[in-house]
Amino acid sequence: MGGRTRRDNGLHRRRRASRAGSVTLLALVVAVGLAAGGAYAARRGGPDLLVRAGVRSAGPASARPAASTPPPAVPAAGRVAQPPVTYPSRGTGSFRTATALGAVAGRSGRLLRYRVAVEEGIDAVDVERFGREVAVILADPRGWTGDGEWRLQRVGPDSPADFTVLLATPVTRGELCGDPIDHYTSCRNGDRVVINVTRWARGVPQFDDLGSYRQYLLNHEVGHRLGRGHELCPRAGGPAPVMEQQTLGLHGCTPNAWPRVDGTLHTGPSGQYDDPIPAEF
Repeated sequence: MGGRTRRDNGLHRRRRASRAGSVTLLALVVAVGLAAGGAYAARRGGPDLLVRAGVRSAGPASARPAASTPPPAVPAAGRVAQPPVTYPSRGTGSFRTATALGAVAGRSGRLLRYRVAVEEGIDAVDVERFGREVAVILADPRGWTGDGEWRLQRVGPDSPADFTVLLATPVTRGELCGDPIDHYTSCRNGDRVVINVTRWARGVPQFDDLGSYRQYLLNHEVGHRLGRGHELCPRAGGPAPVMEQQTLGLHGCTPNAWPRVDGTLHTGPSGQYDDPIPAEF
């Protein structure tokens, strides 16, 4: 009896050890399962929570590039690296206005304040980003604020403004400019500087760099608001004056986006060419 008891005790000890091992293994399996389930739940719940917070999820790790993936090449200075701008031929006629108040550009001269707005329907252009682009161009020392005659400041929708830069669809451009036939060019009409979204998005054949053309386009139309008229090419092979209608032709000059060239105001004889206006949008 005593021997059986010792054998039974040994057997019981082996059984208890076996059960303990099974329990430990089961606990480990459950823990792993819970961790996996938690990770799965996090993956399922994560994007929904991020969307509600206004942040776009980066997606599953397998869909993201490896950490060693090289970053995209930085575009050359002045070039526009943005998705293509899409737009309808006619927008709603209503505009959303950028809200930011900018610093005063220019060291001296008369101060003009301006707003920036984008027509509803041009959904691919963020009005705040467009406002920043406009402000950067108008604050450049090669521009109208560089010679001490003018100072410019961007203001929001509730502040008094001397003019408004409007990014408009082609048909609305025709209405705002008082020229419903022209859907190609931009214009200045009174205190409205109307930028045709087609030209902002596509440029013109004379400019091989869209960023440079946008600089020219804005400087040209704001130049009209500052009282300047059209000018002719002063010298074949030289830079065009910014007030030449470079959207329609260069007439021997080379493209130029800025009022000031080599530190001085660059001008040409007063006048304009009888260039046809393309019918395309």
